[in-house]
Amino acid sequence: MLTLQKNNNNLEPIAITALASFSPLGSQPDQIWGSYLKSNSLIAEKEIGTQKVNVAALPGELLEQVEALRRSDHKYKTLDNSVLYALLASREAVKQAGWVENDVFGINIGSSRGATGLFEEYHEEFITTGKTSTLASPTTTMGNISSWVAHDLKASGPEISHSITCSTALHALLNGVAWLRAGMVDKFLVGGSEAPLTPFTIAQMQALKIYSKEQTAFPCRALDLDKLRNTMVLGEGAALAGLELGRKSNALAYITGIGYATDVLEHGISISTEAECFQRSMKMALGDLALSDVDVIVMHAPGTIKGDLSEYKAIEKVFGKNLPLLTTNKWKIGHTFGSSGLLSLELAVLMLKHQQFIEVPFVPVQSEGKAINNVLINAVGFGGNAVSVLLTR
Repeated sequence: MLTLQKNNNNLEPIAITALASFSPLGSQPDQIWGSYLKSNSLIAEKEIGTQKVNVAALPGELLEQVEALRRSDHKYKTLDNSVLYALLASREAVKQAGWVENDVFGINIGSSRGATGLFEEYHEEFITTGKTSTLASPTTTMGNISSWVAHDLKASGPEISHSITCSTALHALLNGVAWLRAGMVDKFLVGGSEAPLTPFTIAQMQALKIYSKEQTAFPCRALDLDKLRNTMVLGEGAALAGLELGRKSNALAYITGIGYATDVLEHGISISTEAECFQRSMKMALGDLALSDVDVIVMHAPGTIKGDLSEYKAIEKVFGKNLPLLTTNKWKIGHTFGSSGLLSLELAVLMLKHQQFIEVPFVPVQSEGKAINNVLINAVGFGGNAVSVLLTR
């Protein structure tokens, strides 16, 4: 069993020395926390292709930053939004961490879908004309994201991109931890970026019959265990964390446990009824920490009937009747696929910092006023590839 518990094998903790995001919540820590303190959802109807659907899109001021970046360099004009979101978040992350040009640090930024919007444009061009643009291949590969971030930051170090569906960003974190533990680098930038608000991506989710049709104040009913239909909604954005080995004066929080597991597949999109993958990943992340010391769990909770309920049952199996406080952010910002795990980690860090639990407004109020010292974050993707990460103040 692999664990990073401080009192197990005398392993040094992994410090999170930077945390930057670019999402419907905004891009600045105070702005993001202020948004969490409000009980409204950021999901609204938007025209995607030929239909109006519920989505959590970036606010206008962030879209302006994206377009300004696109215009700032001729090389950026042909890049997908998933790359541009990552560029903007990564610049803020290295600034927070105090990393400078030519620093040696690893980069692992994943994406579930990659350059979805750009790929759809190139494919439509090919279907229409039988030809495609010169840059169609290099600008739609998954490795495109980390490579462009490294170029933009003038960083030297390994550059890795991957897709492990909706647990992609937390798998990037696992990878960063492994490189740091191996002594191969001293710093690692990890996370995910996703720009999935495209007609084809929405159609895929609708084909699975999981997309929300709710016309209420909360189109995504994530963590509502009594809902009668699926309510997943897509969001977009990027989230990145700077990791360093050992105790640091500028640490925002410490990674003190990691866990991972994969379910035996019943079919290609499912996890088991009691999410056995989550049971194993949570136990692995907790190591020898007492269950009573876990104060909050930030759940994956995508807003689907089975997804929410199976994860809840897994938590009950691990923790019994004395559950920690449970929350999620997908009711507010939708499901951002590959970047969702790091956006959940961001919520966890903010709760640790401000010592305030963020409730889900349509779920019965849980106990308040408790100190928050340890937060567990869950993520899982198609195929039941679960990750759990334990953060400590």
